[in-house]
Amino acid sequence: QVQLVESGGGLVQPGGSLRLSCAASGIVFNFYSMAWYRQAPGKQRELVATITRGGSTNYADSVKGRFTISKDNAKKTVYLQMDSLKPEDPAVYYCNGDLRISRLSNPELFGSWGQGTQVTVSS
Repeated sequence: QVQLVESGGGLVQPGGSLRLSCAASGIVFNFYSMAWYRQAPGKQRELVATITRGGSTNYADSVKGRFTISKDNAKKTVYLQMDSLKPEDPAVYYCNGDLRISRLSNPELFGSWGQGTQVTVSS
């Protein structure tokens, strides 16, 4: 059973930066493609960024050029560097992963999630 622990959220001013971390266990991490998602109040969970087992990355248009996803296979951890944060970025951020990258586009298929980490952007 996969276990995911997200951390690194907090309160930041517009234009500021945060680095989120997600530690995974219970999986052969280096075989997995991983993703970050976010869910704002009253909205569906949305895909923010993905990274394949080979390290290729992809981003939602809303965060492209501002967010960077990366991973450390030795630490079984995926990161999300968030720069130039905007008022529309606040949400609870979650990570998840799968052996099949195509599944990352359908977060509703995941049966297990971590607790997430809250990101707040306010002056």
